[in-house]
Amino acid sequence: MMETNSTDWRYTVMPAVFTWLKESESGALEIDFDATQKQAAGVLKAQGKGGSRMGGLVASGTLGENSYLSTEQRLALLTCLSEVAKEYNVPLISGAAAETKEELAKIIEGLATVGVDTVMVMPPKTKAVPSDEEMYAYYELAVATAKEAGVTIMPYNNPDAAGYHALSTDVLRRLSVLPEVTALKISTTDVSTIETLMLENKDLKILAGVDTVTVHAGLAGACGGITGVGTIFPKASITMQEYVLKGEWAEANKISQAMNSISYLDAQPLLMEYLKFAMGIHHNDADGGLRTFGKKLTQQQIDDVRARYSLAKERLELLDLID
Repeated sequence: MMETNSTDWRYTVMPAVFTWLKESESGALEIDFDATQKQAAGVLKAQGKGGSRMGGLVASGTLGENSYLSTEQRLALLTCLSEVAKEYNVPLISGAAAETKEELAKIIEGLATVGVDTVMVMPPKTKAVPSDEEMYAYYELAVATAKEAGVTIMPYNNPDAAGYHALSTDVLRRLSVLPEVTALKISTTDVSTIETLMLENKDLKILAGVDTVTVHAGLAGACGGITGVGTIFPKASITMQEYVLKGEWAEANKISQAMNSISYLDAQPLLMEYLKFAMGIHHNDADGGLRTFGKKLTQQQIDDVRARYSLAKERLELLDLID
């Protein structure tokens, strides 16, 4: 059984919240700050069957339309959501992706000014694959910048996503022992990386990042996770994490299987568009869920998401896990 620390946010599941949009008077899409705050607060209020809650707030990430926002929009959004994080006494987490380490340093400095506590740092967005030494140097400057800015960082290994270079096990190992590195985020369906790292350092803090393998990642040694589906079904996601931390794998797996139809969407290229629409359905605001700076879903995709959401909801209702 994994030893847990109820005061450590890394031993929880954390929601990657959506950025809600509305139409301006001109018909253009703009951030709906009030709706986004309300949605984030609603998720942080949720409790699992064991009484625990989400331990952090992940904002303006992939699911938060990060790649479509200007720097000004993004900082305004994070300023708004930092109020929610403070109200619920949880850390505010956001991401940073850049082509060069110098550009990355500027992003981290900016995020620190609007209340972000931990920065998820993606590998460099370069065409050429960096060597391990180049990769480490990229993160080394991020660490130095974080220390100066008073924040921590979370190296984000996302090799399954198009355009992101994989962090080697050796680089992850070297980064994990740096004081400013609070955890590693491993977003891959191949959880053997987690197991390998944990075998070498049982004190390592790893967060899973793909909903389909939450239970498997926990079994491999992950202490917590960042979830998209849990933003839609928070009671289920929190309860599953409670079971994972207690080593009650059969109970955890029941919930994982119940959410399987919708968790599948978390590992797809259009995960933001899919899950945001599912969130809209969940809150009887399907049209709002279709408002996105991203790609427009086809009718076939819309019908598929509806069916997957309905199946997950039906299964979770049988487990008394719908808020």
